[in-house]
Amino acid sequence: MDRYIRQSVFPGIGKDGQEKLRAAHVVILGCGALGCSSSMALARAGVGRLTLVDRDFPELHNLNRQILFDESDVAARLPKAVAAAKRLCGINSEIRLDPIVADVNPGNILSIIEGADVVVDGTDNLETRYLLNDAAAKLKIPWVYGGAIAASGMWMSFLPGKGPCFRCLFPYRPGAGVGQTCETAGVIGGLPMAVGGMQAVETLRILVGEPSVGGRLVSLDGWRGTAAQMDVAQVRSKDCPTCRGEYEFLDGKHGNRAALLLCGNTVQISEPGARPVALDELAARLATAGEVEANEFLVRFVPEEGIEIVIFADGRTLVCGTSDLARARSLHARFVGA
Repeated sequence: MDRYIRQSVFPGIGKDGQEKLRAAHVVILGCGALGCSSSMALARAGVGRLTLVDRDFPELHNLNRQILFDESDVAARLPKAVAAAKRLCGINSEIRLDPIVADVNPGNILSIIEGADVVVDGTDNLETRYLLNDAAAKLKIPWVYGGAIAASGMWMSFLPGKGPCFRCLFPYRPGAGVGQTCETAGVIGGLPMAVGGMQAVETLRILVGEPSVGGRLVSLDGWRGTAAQMDVAQVRSKDCPTCRGEYEFLDGKHGNRAALLLCGNTVQISEPGARPVALDELAARLATAGEVEANEFLVRFVPEEGIEIVIFADGRTLVCGTSDLARARSLHARFVGA
């Protein structure tokens, strides 16, 4: 029996739609909770080529929600992209899986997503989402946003040239330390499975040419069991730089900078134009995730043995105990936010 029969009998897809899925290429940026759930659904749906991109390794605390990994992956220290591709190959050996172990940045994102039919957002920070928004607009590639933290989730499809872009809806980025992260607010395991699953459904709708896709921002409160949607099809901003073809994040004009300091074991991350950090609020939030010391000038945070993160009032951050720029950026995104 055709493995996709339960899908192809659905009128929205059909046999022609299934052939479109088989010929499609989807890039998943980030193999965390959302990326695991969406890529698994897309692999099972028979999307012909999946490119999996991530900079990290699985850790034990990931396993409550990152459903492609298990304890053996944590022990083996396999990169997430490689471990995810290995697991998905066992789920569907008929599709092509391309793992890329990389820290997505302005210098490589265009080459990573070029030629894709859709990009799925599985990223863990706002900076990379703005960068993806710029790159997708420049290459005219649809992408599917997703976010999940604590018990709340959101998703939406963005179609370049049709309706608003991500920056139209969220024009101003908060400074470092303002937004919550999964490390400080937590996340219920089943929530990103629901959001990632819906990102996969949105991706299928785009690939088969469903005309009603886009223009709706959907939010979910998993703990209360409620959902809402907002029609944002007409919210395109006349002042949006991305929609004017000014790709500021892609050009490196915004976003944090990671640089190895002369001591050789500290990475400095700076964010041009960042708003001042509310140090007392940041210290209170980080206190749930590790050792914290704070004064009027900085917050010192120890998330794990051998690592110290120092956040200054102007948003500049020092990640001490590593010379790995990608790891420093990951720790910054996990605990400080962007």
